[in-house]
Amino acid sequence: MTARVGIIGATGYTGMELIRILLRHPEADLTYASSRRWAGKHLFEAFPALSGQTDLRFRALDPAEAALESDLVFVCLPHGGAMDTSAALMEKGVRTIDLSADFRLREREVYEEWYGPHSQAQLLSAAVNGFPELFRGEICDALLVANPGCYPTSIILGLVPLVEKGLLKTNSIIADCKSGVSGAGREPKDNLHFPEVEGNFSAYGIAGVHRHTPEIDQELTRVGGMEVKVTFSPHLLPVSRGIFSTIYAEPADSLDEEAVCDLYRERYGDEPFVRIRENQEPLPTLKEVRGTNMCIIAPRIDRRNGKVIIISCLDNLVKGASGQAVQNMNVMLGLPETLGLLDLPLIP
Repeated sequence: MTARVGIIGATGYTGMELIRILLRHPEADLTYASSRRWAGKHLFEAFPALSGQTDLRFRALDPAEAALESDLVFVCLPHGGAMDTSAALMEKGVRTIDLSADFRLREREVYEEWYGPHSQAQLLSAAVNGFPELFRGEICDALLVANPGCYPTSIILGLVPLVEKGLLKTNSIIADCKSGVSGAGREPKDNLHFPEVEGNFSAYGIAGVHRHTPEIDQELTRVGGMEVKVTFSPHLLPVSRGIFSTIYAEPADSLDEEAVCDLYRERYGDEPFVRIRENQEPLPTLKEVRGTNMCIIAPRIDRRNGKVIIISCLDNLVKGASGQAVQNMNVMLGLPETLGLLDLPLIP
């Protein structure tokens, strides 16, 4: 039976990407989409490319109405603005995937240190972190899934095979990451205008102040069974979408590159959306993942000094946000995990 699906906050970049995916999903019927600005208007009036694809109109935000018309709802509201809406949906028994950071962190004190007050802290322990590759069994039965951040997805998937085996010095990890501009959201900001970004390259959130830092540490600590603190250095690329992470770490003991590749192949061999690039294969690029739900990982060993170098590449709006959310939806509804998500990359 086709699932009725709603999107709250449907005109941001993650909402737009969900619409694109869901309109072609064979087992999802998009029945509800909210927008403060576009309420009452057709989706194609906001996004002319959807002309002829759907007659759905945007609604004003109303969790009760969304619950009546949906079996599952994606909440695409800003951090701090999603928690009450997600809680209202859960009270109605509607399965919810929250794409904000409001339920990603397990401890109220940690959330409030990085984001501000949390009005629904009693639900933090009920939320399941939405990494299918790590927590698929929990996601199946979850009422509330906290969809991971884009940078954390790239970094965590890149490190899990080594961290969960205890093969790294956990205080040595450096994640040097680059993101496309869409990762900052659709709200206009002076430093994100085209003349500011084009031909430019900049760092931000350096020295442990980026809000994704505690999420990265939390999940790696969970899978590794010991405290992990990553030095996370994000940068802004002059491209619209994509995450490119170069991760450096000190091994606990000497590692052989072939053995490391074997470990990654074994860990992700059955995962439909993770591909491993071995030593003789080319390193991944952003264009190979653009528009796809794929994460491409290339583990390497620097033979001069024995350090581990991992390249992890994905589309921040798909595997880093809306694609992973649909992947979680498929798991929650007992559908084939790849349904609606097998697009090839947009090249060039």
